[in-house]
Amino acid sequence: MFVLRAIVSWCYAIAVSIRNMLYDEHLLPSYNVPLPTICIGNLVVGGTGKTPHTEYLARELSKHFRVAVLSRGYKRKTRGFLLANDNSTALTIGDEPMQMHLNLPQVTIAVCENRVSGVRKLHKMFPDLQVVLLDDAYQHRQLHCGFYILLTAASNLYINDHFFPLGKLREARHGSLRANMIVVTKCPEAMQPIDRRVIETSLHIPTYQTLWFSYLRYSSLMPVWQNSSNSECIGTRPLVLTGIEDAKPMLEYLKTQYADIHTLQFSDHHSFTKRDFATLKQTCDRENCDCIITTQKDAARLTTCNDYPDELRDCTFMLPVQVDFRGQEQHFLQPLMQYVTENHKKQKH
Repeated sequence: MFVLRAIVSWCYAIAVSIRNMLYDEHLLPSYNVPLPTICIGNLVVGGTGKTPHTEYLARELSKHFRVAVLSRGYKRKTRGFLLANDNSTALTIGDEPMQMHLNLPQVTIAVCENRVSGVRKLHKMFPDLQVVLLDDAYQHRQLHCGFYILLTAASNLYINDHFFPLGKLREARHGSLRANMIVVTKCPEAMQPIDRRVIETSLHIPTYQTLWFSYLRYSSLMPVWQNSSNSECIGTRPLVLTGIEDAKPMLEYLKTQYADIHTLQFSDHHSFTKRDFATLKQTCDRENCDCIITTQKDAARLTTCNDYPDELRDCTFMLPVQVDFRGQEQHFLQPLMQYVTENHKKQKH
């Protein structure tokens, strides 16, 4: 099995390298679009916190600029270009765009598989648009963005990873050189300055790049269903239900809040079934769990499931999460603000 995976990994690496070489040598076209674009992405398959970071940037930049977010809308049941609206669900626009739409009603959220077409449509629909944030578009080389932010999880730096399926890399490590910024995400609370220096030394980033460290900050639990009779969670024995790539930071946090937790974990973007909910109820009964805690991303999918047990809805809560740069927010945002301001002025002229 290992040999087979190694062969697949080797073939995948060759194919990706050839594709990137064709773009680097301008043998495949890469298009510029007529307004500032910021790409938030990574080199691996999920688990680096792209959605919280995109949401953070959209929230902060929207205080100064007209902002739109463009995502692929992974695992949605629709195709083509769509704008998020009051009728949108995780089924129509995807769970991550739906999460951002609910958290950032003041920001335009759109989905489109073709990012070039998507940005052009946004620009045509909203002539006053000043910047587009592209969620998970680092490998979408057909679109040449003006600013690239590369995320890498502190627990699994891309320099220590291998090509899929032996590891999680979806392109070579030197793909990091396209980034303007590198953000080490999901840093542990106990991270010390010497830990940051070790990471900085190991990444060997060139002088044109800047390195940042971000943390996850969790907020108070919120009911998943808005018509729930319980506005706050009073349970003491939660079952944590997740369908995300990396639930470890969330579980570590909840262990500091509860003496006894149980988990039911599924793969990223999991489509919950009636059987899953039967397992959920059986586990709650067996372990005497008195509440269910999930992520906002999972909640976006759960609310589309008619089979979710009615008796569990009032005791099901989601745990909001935001990005925290520990006092470095203004320094982190300054080059992004400068990029948008300068390039928007150029586009106007």
